[in-house]
Amino acid sequence: MGEENQLAPIRAKIDAIDEQILALISERARLAQEVARVKRAAGEVSDFYRPEREAEILRRVKANNPGPLPDEAVQRLFRELMAACLALQQPLKVAYFGPEGTYTHAATLKHFGSAAQLSPLATIDLVFRDVETGAANYGVVPVENSTEGVVTHTLDRFLTSPLQIVGEVDLPVRHNLLSRSASIGEIRKIYAHQQSFGQCRGWLDTHLPGVAREAVSSNAEAARRAAAEPGTPAIASEAAAEIYGLTIVHANIQDSAVNTTRFLIIGRQSPPPTGDDKTSLVVSRSNQPGGLFKLLEPLARHGLNMTRIESRPSRQGMWEYVFFIDLAGHVEDPVVKTALEEMRAQASLLKVLGSYPRAAR
Repeated sequence: MGEENQLAPIRAKIDAIDEQILALISERARLAQEVARVKRAAGEVSDFYRPEREAEILRRVKANNPGPLPDEAVQRLFRELMAACLALQQPLKVAYFGPEGTYTHAATLKHFGSAAQLSPLATIDLVFRDVETGAANYGVVPVENSTEGVVTHTLDRFLTSPLQIVGEVDLPVRHNLLSRSASIGEIRKIYAHQQSFGQCRGWLDTHLPGVAREAVSSNAEAARRAAAEPGTPAIASEAAAEIYGLTIVHANIQDSAVNTTRFLIIGRQSPPPTGDDKTSLVVSRSNQPGGLFKLLEPLARHGLNMTRIESRPSRQGMWEYVFFIDLAGHVEDPVVKTALEEMRAQASLLKVLGSYPRAAR
């Protein structure tokens, strides 16, 4: 009885705060509808989603968070709130490299929230096509993993696509061994995506040596097969375990504790500067001594930080390559604009793939 007497006033305060929160959420939603009315009156009817505006809000929320909730939890709450308000303005259609239960699905939810209309597609190429044709407003595709490196299909598709990168998502990847039973017993085969096998190689060599590893199109597909084949486990996410009714036999079997996959948000128009941006480009130059140095020298001379460089065959000739580059800054920043103009004078190809807000951390 004493405990109830102590809890009663605390719960009453919580109920009162909940009522205030609900009232403020409703007011925010009404203001979002007003924004939509103003934009429609001005003739802006194609796309109400503004990546730069969302990035600004999430950064402000993180900076002003007094605790005790961690920054990631507070940002997730605001992301869902913004997604629900955006759905009132205009339903957002997002294609992603599926199926449901993959890490790309998780990255899509992290960036767009659960109020968006999500469409899982079987290949990265189909995601690009849906956005190019207007069937989807945006797409989400994987581009690199901190352990296994780049996703070459995504890079190659940018060579021919008119789409722009409008955002990025960094997602910590936690691999689990899933099965229909609580123990795996004697097994002879395990399903997973090829990259997941690479990211869990050490654990598998130690705990399941000699077990055949069959690569499939996605970890969600691995989980689906494990659900249909008793005694054949899969490597997949916790979400996949829930979707396919599997048990997590061993959790966090990835070799690296900081295993992270980066995903790109693709759309038809890059957002304006936010003050904390990245620019991605693809460049090439004739194969001459010192050619790459001359191509990149303007970045160093103007003090620009190149955060990533990857080479890929150009498909235009034997032993000719293109280079995918990420650098800090926005293409509209004067120093970036100047450096790119100087690079263009040295390049046989320079294509800006997009400038976009740096992933929230």
